[in-house]
Amino acid sequence: MHHVRVWDLPTRLFHWGLASAVALAFYTMETGGAPFVFPVEIHGRAGLVVLGLLLFRWGWALAGSHHARLWHFLHGPGAILAYLRALRRGPLPPYAGHNPLGGLAVLAMLVSLSVQAISGLFLTDDIFFQAPLHDRVSGEVSGTLRILHHWNAQLLMVLIVLHLVALVVHRLKGERLVGAMVTGCKRLSAHPEGMADDSVAESRGSPWLAVGLLLVAVGVVGWLWQL
Repeated sequence: MHHVRVWDLPTRLFHWGLASAVALAFYTMETGGAPFVFPVEIHGRAGLVVLGLLLFRWGWALAGSHHARLWHFLHGPGAILAYLRALRRGPLPPYAGHNPLGGLAVLAMLVSLSVQAISGLFLTDDIFFQAPLHDRVSGEVSGTLRILHHWNAQLLMVLIVLHLVALVVHRLKGERLVGAMVTGCKRLSAHPEGMADDSVAESRGSPWLAVGLLLVAVGVVGWLWQL
């Protein structure tokens, strides 16, 4: 077995924090929201947390640790098609970081979540809830963003279901992705694809950059929270 350190602590904390905030946001809107008295308000607060986490992650995707960067886990069409063929055949080529299909899914998830969080800043139900920036746009724009927010939520649910299915498929094929996101290490049965490039995989990224990005995210969310 090959043990490869892949996910740094900031990436892991982001992942589980985002999963919790998104779950809370969906729960408060798709159910009665018990025990919350004003679930729509909790939904809005959860959306602000999601926005802050995404601000951090986009910065970390540009200048963070090796496997967290966009340039590392995004692959061309050829690599994606080859991975799909391998997925159909059986054994999967091992990747230390995101595989070609997984990297594409991560990008789609980040974009969809960003659209959802940003569009939610401009919404109001004219009764109980007013988002922080709802008065910065016209009613027509707010209505358009409401429609976008609704339909993007449906897309987001599809992406989440596909993500969960992918976890099950990989587990059946012997790759424990959930465990790796907890410990930061992957156990691979074969030499990882692109291991020469992955020699710097143990780089954890700059802690000062992580702190700086966190402060920016907290500042933005704190400002919106007070509006």
